[in-house]
Amino acid sequence: MKSPAAARNRQPILDVLSVILPERARILEVASGSGEHGVHFAAARPGWEWQPSDPNSEARDSISAWCEHAGLANLLEPLPLDVAGIWPAGPFDAVVAINLVHISPWEVTEALMARSAQRLREGGVLYLYGPYRRDGRHTAASNAAFDADLKSRDQRWGVRDLESVVAEAQAHGFMLEQTIEMPANNLSVVLRLHA
Repeated sequence: MKSPAAARNRQPILDVLSVILPERARILEVASGSGEHGVHFAAARPGWEWQPSDPNSEARDSISAWCEHAGLANLLEPLPLDVAGIWPAGPFDAVVAINLVHISPWEVTEALMARSAQRLREGGVLYLYGPYRRDGRHTAASNAAFDADLKSRDQRWGVRDLESVVAEAQAHGFMLEQTIEMPANNLSVVLRLHA
């Protein structure tokens, strides 16, 4: 599987992760999709142990194919992880969720916050990437159209209010460290776990 979006956004995301994460880190990626992000990140940062996962068997087949093609010792075989299910043992230095929050029911975001808080070490990072509304409004016409398209596919999906996502994270011990403007009207949302 190849994802045009992953090809476009992988380097900007890597640039952010390289600043917020240490040189050596254990990272769990949830909803890894095609697996292209993990290959790109693990190749660029050999000190990162990258654990991809996805509940979809076709996605895991794609991830495995990318892993085999790349042959990177720090890129692990994908786990069949459902965000609301049982997570692998921690602690992790980071949990990365790219384009998950808007393409899933709100309960998935709630589970993501709760499980990440259980599996991250103190000071660990939950990194979210995707489009968000701010102050109840879309940040671009293209995001409003995307939101309508998502809801036509599943009423439970949609571009979330950043403030609601941050409030849910704060309820589980996270603090919003920063939001970073990204290509195509997306945001990097950096949440850090505090005791």
